[in-house]
Amino acid sequence: MHVLAYGVAGWLVLAGAYGIVRSTHLVHTAVCLSVAQSGTYVLLLAIGYQRAAPAPVFAPGSPVSLPVVDPVVQSLAFTDIVVSATVTALLLALTIQIHRTQHTLDPDELQSLKG
Repeated sequence: MHVLAYGVAGWLVLAGAYGIVRSTHLVHTAVCLSVAQSGTYVLLLAIGYQRAAPAPVFAPGSPVSLPVVDPVVQSLAFTDIVVSATVTALLLALTIQIHRTQHTLDPDELQSLKG
């Protein structure tokens, strides 16, 4: 299971990076970045996964002898999702502004941004 999850995470990051490199449209670039960032969610969840491990909720005074799921990794994955949504929203807002001022979404045709 772990090897498959790591493979999927690596494939998502590489597919997103390939899409960013080959993109000729700014919206496509933002979507490809979102795909690459989703690979980090899979990676974080694969790191924190433990087979047959319960949630880390214990009664007071109970012995902690079971392997439990690490809640820090889950918190990092949730934080990564929030950051990804924020970055995607910001990139799409910038794309709208570029389209309003430049009347194109092709990065090669943006004349005033060359320099």
